[in-house]
Amino acid sequence: MSWDWILSACMGIGLAACCGFRVFVPLLLAGLATKVGVISPLNGMEWVSTWPGILGLTVATAFELGAYYIPWLDNLLDTLAAPAAVVAGTLLSTSFFHIDSPILDWGLGLMLGGGAAGLVQAGTSLLRLGSTATTGGLGNPVVATTENVASFGFSIFTLLLPLIAFVVIGCLLIYIAVRLLTRRRFWFSRPKAQPGNPIDQIPRSSNGRA
Repeated sequence: MSWDWILSACMGIGLAACCGFRVFVPLLLAGLATKVGVISPLNGMEWVSTWPGILGLTVATAFELGAYYIPWLDNLLDTLAAPAAVVAGTLLSTSFFHIDSPILDWGLGLMLGGGAAGLVQAGTSLLRLGSTATTGGLGNPVVATTENVASFGFSIFTLLLPLIAFVVIGCLLIYIAVRLLTRRRFWFSRPKAQPGNPIDQIPRSSNGRA
């Protein structure tokens, strides 16, 4: 396994994870980086570096960034972005894996790239739902701005320093996974009422005494 293959794989997984923040931003930046020669052409996705592809991705990116600032539309977009992020992450990571076996190539792309994108997207969706519940949606623009900055920042970071970015993004994925598992345990371990508990059957007066 050559060093170039490792760097390419780290770049693919890192950009795939960034699709969890915004679906089109990593694709657009990957196309621009290919166009100017920063990275080699993407295997099977050469269209992202063509001018029509870059123009289409620019329009899609602008729409996606702006739509998250529209109240209540942001939560609806999260529902649509979940499968789109997995698909985009799979395509991006697969294009960076130089594996002769198509089955292994797509399998790793789905598990690593698609899984990373889906995990990040789940974390951002949970954060937005929490913001909607606690602030009535007033804090959602702050969440959207943070996601926009993260999508551009991590994507550029991955393109320039893929190995370091892979480590940082890996730590972020572990943190999100732990948070999601903790929240899941909280949801499924809430104490339920015990109708047969003698203490619950003791009548109480208005002042709270039995």
